[in-house]
Amino acid sequence: MFGYSLEVIYLTILIAIGCCTVLYLFFADMADVSLDTIPIFDPSIILSFITFTAAAGYIFERFLSLSSIINLAISLIISSIFTALLYFFLLVPLRSAEVSLAYTDASLESQVARVIVPIPLDGYGEIVIEGVNGIIAKRAASYHNVEIPYDTHVLIIEIREGTAFVAIYENEEFTF
Repeated sequence: MFGYSLEVIYLTILIAIGCCTVLYLFFADMADVSLDTIPIFDPSIILSFITFTAAAGYIFERFLSLSSIINLAISLIISSIFTALLYFFLLVPLRSAEVSLAYTDASLESQVARVIVPIPLDGYGEIVIEGVNGIIAKRAASYHNVEIPYDTHVLIIEIREGTAFVAIYENEEFTF
């Protein structure tokens, strides 16, 4: 084809698509052209399909003595299977595993925290909340207007205007 053997064409396609894949890895966030509703148009799926097809086509042309049309057909079938496996067992779980580290004030209510700056009678101290979002430090005030000493476990009753209103947590079994 075009004066070149099919092995050379497959290998050239494989190298070119490999370079495109590396470029896509670097610039995917900047040029996100994937359509979430139609996964077939996702560049990572298209690039992997072409890569698998070219690799299988090269191997079959090199080591099998079948006709080129049969080699291409087998390559397309294998590429479809591998691309589907890649999509369903790698890309879909990775996309759904994106976890945001953002939290809302409402999500902190009813959490147990520890006092790191003592809370005075009519003033503010500081608490630390350890959870899936990491360690969060918040300004705190006593909900019942009592002093709360350092290293006391407290329960966040509510959060208003960025301040956590807390009460002493009296469960002896709880530890950080």
